[in-house]
Amino acid sequence: MDKTKLFLKIFRKAEKRYGNSSKRLAAEEWKKDWQVLISTIMSAQSRDETTIPIAQNLFKKYKSLKKLSEANYEDVLKILKSMNYNRTKSKHIIGASKFIRKNFRGKIPENIGELVKIPGVGRKTANLVLTEVHNKDGITVDTHVHRISNVLGLVETKTPNKTEEALRKIAPRKYWSKINRIFVLWGKDVSGRSKEKLLKGLKIEV
Repeated sequence: MDKTKLFLKIFRKAEKRYGNSSKRLAAEEWKKDWQVLISTIMSAQSRDETTIPIAQNLFKKYKSLKKLSEANYEDVLKILKSMNYNRTKSKHIIGASKFIRKNFRGKIPENIGELVKIPGVGRKTANLVLTEVHNKDGITVDTHVHRISNVLGLVETKTPNKTEEALRKIAPRKYWSKINRIFVLWGKDVSGRSKEKLLKGLKIEV
């Protein structure tokens, strides 16, 4: 089957099942642009259910990007103590805040090339910020998107960045910003690398 047709067949079924979910992901429903970026940095290798309340505590203490950029490392680390890679994330949070203020006048950049210069920001975070903050097209590839796309034969890639490149070639642009949320909800719901298990709930064959 043509890869674009295969993508559409799979995505439409997945969207039908998970599109109405009220489940909140780590980058969603923040009031300020910088909070989206910081919470996404925090979410790496951490569950959304863990990240969101910790991010809420962080933003309660540091109510502006300026205050976060001036934060003491040990104080931030105390808030992040129960997260994976809390030391690295604490450094990145403060470093990213300083960098945005110094280089972008406190505004979140609108292109990937600028975003990935920020400490702690890779293509996954950059794409998520583009879609969540600036309402631009981007394909955010995390572990769930990478796994599902490979297991179902949409792509044959070794890294998330290569998965993003491959999906850009087969997924119609209007679907790009939707892929992450739908595939993440799906990936949380169905673990493992079994094609049959992934497709069982969608009632389709590929």
